[in-house]
Amino acid sequence: MITAENATKRFGNIIAVDHVCAEVRDGSVYGLIGSNGAGKSTFLRMLAGILSPDEGAVRIDGADIFENIALKERFFFISDEQFFFPNSTPAEMKNYYKRFYRHFDEDRYRKLMAGFGLDENRKIRTFSKGMKKQVSVICGLCAGTDYLFCDETFDGLDPVVRQTVKSLFAEDVDSRGLTPVIASHNLRELEDICDHVGLLHRGGILFSRDLDEMKLGMFKMQCIFTGELPENAWEGFDILHLDRRGSLYTLTARGSREELLAKVNAMNPSFCELLPLTLEEIFINETEVAGYDIKKLLF
Repeated sequence: MITAENATKRFGNIIAVDHVCAEVRDGSVYGLIGSNGAGKSTFLRMLAGILSPDEGAVRIDGADIFENIALKERFFFISDEQFFFPNSTPAEMKNYYKRFYRHFDEDRYRKLMAGFGLDENRKIRTFSKGMKKQVSVICGLCAGTDYLFCDETFDGLDPVVRQTVKSLFAEDVDSRGLTPVIASHNLRELEDICDHVGLLHRGGILFSRDLDEMKLGMFKMQCIFTGELPENAWEGFDILHLDRRGSLYTLTARGSREELLAKVNAMNPSFCELLPLTLEEIFINETEVAGYDIKKLLF
């Protein structure tokens, strides 16, 4: 398990990470969201042991990460800015990583390279940004580590490749308990893969919640009423958001599914249906309750 206790990192007068406390459970997919400059990359570099905290601690299973060679074999860091040795090929990078990761799966590496249509003997400097990201993802998955730290990993990938990478992550989480920590400024990128999300703003985590808990007891509904509703029509509802366009009402409310449907049906709607909540809608509702406007924090 990864834990951060008041982890702080400064660069001169700039506080990049400000007393962050976080917990990443093994076998989960942790999404770290925040606007540009929020401290996501710096925090991931602390998790990867590239930077040491100026205050507090960042640990895996209770052991400090920085300069801990034994721990570094347990994670792989996919940086937003891809780095490969000058004039190297994917095959040469694979051989390099094999020296440090004892469980590197060479057979899977060849299978994934072929599946993504990448030439392992071509100079990486001739690859596009997306192709370089694919090489990093393949090496990260094949390293056989317990943790995978991903900084804006889906940027530069086309939609098909993006979904393929997410499927590979999910497969490794299910089959061998991989724990990815994925930093992104885009909530929609994380919606179908993460089960826990933390919101980082100005170096500190404002909000960290399990998605299943956030979804519990929260529903979105669309209803159509033929007549005009009285002003007190929605009394008794725990409404988080209500929007009206003509006779169409869209509301997000707390409560059990059965309770909400019974209350709405008692109002004799001509149409009513439950809609799935997006991760963005869940986060907007939860952060507004906590006093934050996520739209201002992320966009």
